[in-house]
Amino acid sequence: MWDNPALAQKIMQELALHQGKVRIYDELERGLEETATLWQLATEEDDVSLESDIEREIKALQQRFEALELEILLSGPYDRNNAIVTLHAGAGGTEAQDWVQMLYRLYIRWGERHGYKVETLDFLNGDEAGIKSATLSLSGENAYGYAKSEKGVHRLVRISPFDASGRRHTSFASVDVIPEVTEDNEITIDTEDLRVDTYRSGGAGGQHVNKTDSAIRITHLPSGIVVQCQNERSQTQNKAAAMRVLQAKLLELKRKEQEAEITEIRGEQQEIAWGSQIRSYVFHPYSLVKDHRTNVETGNVSAVMDGEIDAFIAAYLQKTKIIQ
Repeated sequence: MWDNPALAQKIMQELALHQGKVRIYDELERGLEETATLWQLATEEDDVSLESDIEREIKALQQRFEALELEILLSGPYDRNNAIVTLHAGAGGTEAQDWVQMLYRLYIRWGERHGYKVETLDFLNGDEAGIKSATLSLSGENAYGYAKSEKGVHRLVRISPFDASGRRHTSFASVDVIPEVTEDNEITIDTEDLRVDTYRSGGAGGQHVNKTDSAIRITHLPSGIVVQCQNERSQTQNKAAAMRVLQAKLLELKRKEQEAEITEIRGEQQEIAWGSQIRSYVFHPYSLVKDHRTNVETGNVSAVMDGEIDAFIAAYLQKTKIIQ
């Protein structure tokens, strides 16, 4: 085993992961015992001053337990991988492009809340405002396992800031989430199957705008998949990032082909997740964000747009686990 460094590293990573879960369990057990002792002491001595301390400890334990319980639901083969999130504007013109920019900010905030490294791999500005499309990389343990629940069509209802008449508009944006491939033998790419083009970057602006033709567009000829990256500082970095996205997209294509074969064998008609409306964000005439898959909803729209979407993710993971 030690003659194979890659295998040895994978085993050590697995060991560290399981050791970490055991450590969290031990900490929860110890915290529960200490809180129970504190409660018993307060009861015996009729000491009401300890009530706030006990409530605070119970709340902290409950939050850690719920986080661990949710993590246990992540049992998919790629759930622990990094995630690549791609946003596209749908029907609605400038309004939809502005909606993509709002979602772009949402997922950056959500990723930062969870301690993920967030990188913008590609960014295409809207015609008048907003973003036509953007690709984000979320790097960290279980990033794909959590982010995969966001895949689908997101619907916005609000009074448009671009409508002088102040009318209500409905806009759509699609969110695609795929796992970043970490195993070299998972997807093999023949360089002869690639067409690599360079072009001048036109990214989000500011210090990240490149003044040379450093942006990269890679076309995988057999599949027709096109990926691009323009936000890194050099052509080499952009090419490496684009190859990461290409590997992930080819893996997703492989998975879809396998699912199609299974569906054909079973003779079942399954819903296509990409074309389904998974969540509605209503800013007017009332405030409500509702997930149509789980019926989880909240009236705190501003918190959701600031990245607080864990309740939706948890409900989706719990529901899909029950179905499985």
